[in-house]
Order: sequence, then C-alpha cells, then structure tokens
Amino acid sequence: MASSDSKASNPINGITHLVKGLQMLMLPGLRRYLLAPIGINIVVFVVIGWIGYSQFEGLLNTFLPESSWLSFLRWLLWPLFALSILLITFYTFTTVANLIAAPFNSQLSAKVEEMLTGKKPPENRQSITQLILPTVRSELRKLVYFLLRAIPLLILFIIPGINLLAPFLWLLFSAWFLAIEYGDYPMGNHGLEFKEQHDRLKQTRLAALTFGGGVTLLMMVPILNFAAMPAAVIGATRLWCDKGSVDRAEVPTPRASV
Repeated sequence: MASSDSKASNPINGITHLVKGLQMLMLPGLRRYLLAPIGINIVVFVVIGWIGYSQFEGLLNTFLPESSWLSFLRWLLWPLFALSILLITFYTFTTVANLIAAPFNSQLSAKVEEMLTGKKPPENRQSITQLILPTVRSELRKLVYFLLRAIPLLILFIIPGINLLAPFLWLLFSAWFLAIEYGDYPMGNHGLEFKEQHDRLKQTRLAALTFGGGVTLLMMVPILNFAAMPAAVIGATRLWCDKGSVDRAEVPTPRASV
C-alpha cells in the first residue's frame, strides 16, 4: 500500500481534491459556511468587472488615441491590451476577494477538516472577530510574496525572445501562488506560519501545482467562478488532510440529486 506521503505527491491528487471540493459544496453541513465567501465573490467580481469594463475604452484612448500616428495598430493591439486588462482585473479580483473573505475561509476550512477527521484544528477560532487580524495579516504577507515575484515576471513580457516564455512562466507561477493562497487556510488553522507552509508545499510540489492550475481554470469558467474560492478552500483542506498530517476519515461526496 502506498504511504500518505506518496499519495500526496501524486500530481493527480491536486485536481482530484479540487473536484471533490466542488462536489462538497452541496453538503448540508457546509452550506452556512458558504454564504459569506460566495456572496463576497459575487460582489467583488461585479464591482471590479464593472470598473474594468467602464474604464477600458478610456485607457485605450489614453495609451493609443485615434489621433495618434499609431492608431492604425489599434485593431492589432486591442486584443493584447484587452488581455492585459483582463489579467489585471482577474488578479485584483482574486486578491481583494480573498482578503475580505479570509476569516470566513478559515472557518470553512476548519469545518471541512472536522468533517474529514472528526477533530477541530488546534488553532480553530470560533469567532470571526478573532480571525480578522491573523487572517488579514496572512493575506498581506502572501500579497508581498506575490508582488515580489510578479513584477519581475511581468517585465519578462517586454524582453524580446524571453517574452515568448513569459506566459508559460506566468501560468506556472499563478498555479503555485494559488496553492499557497488556499493552502494557508488549513495550515494556518494548525498554527503554521508562512515559511512552514511554503516548505510543506514544496514537499508536494506537483500536487500543489496541479491544484493551483485547476483553481486557475475554475476561476475562468463563467458561473462556476463564483464557487471557485470556497471549492478551493475545501480542496486545499482535503489535500492537507490527505498528506497524513492529521488522521483522516473520508466524507462521502453528495450525489448530483442532493
């Protein structure tokens, strides 16, 4: 029989736990923990999406006005500009939504772990007010980590030759960062600080990358993107429990008719 560590290192586990996390959204015991994260997701997406859409034409006219001698390139550069705005909107949405929903996500992760193992995490705090400062501080720490690496990666997009590899490096980094983002909730509930979390994820790098890549794809699917955040929290918690760090008792996923 394979050990828990070898199971956790299986890259397929990352996708498997994300899919099961999406299925577990239907479990009655979790529904009250989902209202705030999904509601925050919808509100932030609508607000940031509206701002991005309403400002797009103005930004295009500012950087490439029709009176410019380069105006004939607008039809060519418009898709690239639109993609850039889309990426900025996507990561702004992800950052803001996770920052606001962090305390609720920690509670959701704690409840999922309790369902999976029959035990509450040792650092589980029942009150949202008790969660606000630690989780917001953790989100800001992750934001600093993201910016220190995202800015050099963005610069690669303007370097001839290297810019051909830049999109692939960006997708790889995005998958890794999302694994860090959502892995923080179960590990934070066990008192692990950022460096310890980072070291744990490096031990299961392939599973973490496939998990983060799956979250990225899920966030790009209309309608399902509203459920991506809680599904990722549940999936990351399942992945954490599957690593053998805590005793695990499988919770059945709901049938489609539930």
